[in-house]
Amino acid sequence: MKIGCVKEIKAHEYRVGLTPANVRMFIAQGHEVAMECSAGIGSGFSDQDYLTAGATVVNTPNAIFRDCDMIVKVKEPQSSEIAMLREGQILYTYLHLAANEELTRALMERNVTAIAYETMALDNGSLPCLRPMSEIAGRLSVQEGAKYLESPYGGRGVLLGGVPGVPRGHVVVLGAGVVGANAVRVAVGMGAAVTILDLDVNRLSILDDQYQGRIQTLYSTPDAILSSVSGADLV
Repeated sequence: MKIGCVKEIKAHEYRVGLTPANVRMFIAQGHEVAMECSAGIGSGFSDQDYLTAGATVVNTPNAIFRDCDMIVKVKEPQSSEIAMLREGQILYTYLHLAANEELTRALMERNVTAIAYETMALDNGSLPCLRPMSEIAGRLSVQEGAKYLESPYGGRGVLLGGVPGVPRGHVVVLGAGVVGANAVRVAVGMGAAVTILDLDVNRLSILDDQYQGRIQTLYSTPDAILSSVSGADLV
């Protein structure tokens, strides 16, 4: 099979669909891989890295969409990319079609086989391709929130970890799923006072055991949310 990977053109998207390691694995199985020039730069991979792995590097996406049986991306195809998709082609990427009727109909019209990463599930119902995204979102949320609590960024000058003689910042996390659990991890690591709310008592019990009383777990009710959020520095 001829497999192609193009440079992402959606604003602020720096990831790449295939790493050099992925390329080597495909080629070891007898496939051919074509990479668009500079596709991996935003993720720290040079064209030479892909050439060393055995891929061919082409200057424009047109040839990849024209010649490859399968296209591997990160984000949903943009309008210029949709026009290059052809019947029978396989597309692997994050699609999130439930919120995008226009893209859904466009893919149907092009008659491609589109596999959405976010819908790929294991036997236990977990979503392995979506989980890392949620882990990053949860951890980054507290990091970014801490920054915007600083005075230069318009905040009140709150240090989440506090200092001797000064209260710690209070972080409230709504939801104890993957995003919430990872937000708690970073908030606790920064020394904040942390409260997490959820409707799933089992999830709260797991986190309570994990942090050995260092966080406050609350069953999520309107009153509990109101009380917690009203006293929070970061939600």
